[in-house]
Amino acid sequence: MHRIAVLVLDDFATLDLGVPGQVFRVAESGGERLYSVRTCSPGGLPVRSSAGYSVLPDHGLELLDSADTVIVPGIHSGPPFTEGTLAAPVRDALREAAGHARIVSICTGAFVLAAAGLLDGRPATTHWRNCARFAALYPKVRLDPDVLFVDDGDLLTSAGVAAGLDLCLHLVRRDHGSAVANSTARRCVMPPWREGGQAQYIERPVPGSPESSTAATRSWMLERLGEPLDLAALAGHARMSVRTFTRRFREETGLSPAQWLIGQRVEHARHLLETTDLGVEQVARGAGFGSAVSLRQHLHAAVGVTPLAYRQTFRVLSRTGRAARG
Repeated sequence: MHRIAVLVLDDFATLDLGVPGQVFRVAESGGERLYSVRTCSPGGLPVRSSAGYSVLPDHGLELLDSADTVIVPGIHSGPPFTEGTLAAPVRDALREAAGHARIVSICTGAFVLAAAGLLDGRPATTHWRNCARFAALYPKVRLDPDVLFVDDGDLLTSAGVAAGLDLCLHLVRRDHGSAVANSTARRCVMPPWREGGQAQYIERPVPGSPESSTAATRSWMLERLGEPLDLAALAGHARMSVRTFTRRFREETGLSPAQWLIGQRVEHARHLLETTDLGVEQVARGAGFGSAVSLRQHLHAAVGVTPLAYRQTFRVLSRTGRAARG
């Protein structure tokens, strides 16, 4: 069972602390839980939330010594973290854990990782409202202020609040494949997939009226991923001009229609590769890419591997029930 340690510090963000326990606790395969989630604090002492109540973790910093993944929820400025400095015991424990564990932050937890020196020269993100302060404090970090989360292998960071759900679900998918991740998402009553590169700040997340939304057309697109879908057809389904449809689609999703459609097709192709014996050409046609060459290009851009390598990896996971850390 993959061991997750959640390091909670004073003035922590309440939702950020709850997200890992909720997502990873319900992730299972064949009725068996895949993760254990435990919480720690410096000295195992009570820590106060930003909402005005305290929690009492069961463990001290020694929990990080045996963790496979360490997650740091968002915090506000306060001891042991104060504008760019981090208490030595926390800093040293994180640095030591980075030698054997995957390190993850949610929201402003990225400030903690940066203060520990773990993000120098690495890509990262945090809540868009805190990006200017983060960049001033940590100029060595390659900050991307726009995305939902950044996966840099053994170091992962997410944007604010709900983006922590996206990142945790991404980790389940990375560890155990889309079937387990989709099942976990259903248990959490959340969308099964949002691309990490999706915009953090969406100008118009809630349409003024159902008639002005592109949601119905997005559902229509999902039912027809294997069919040719051009922009004129999408705009026609939404009963909008191409220009209006494109603008509203981006306002509501943070992506252009083409970017969103490619992402959904890649996700569907991944699901087919993991759960069926269809040939790569058949998977490509079923996902709407038309050819194995096109599928190969888009899958490699998304996850860095070919369709056959992806299938082999996740067939191994399905047989062993485990994923290698990485």
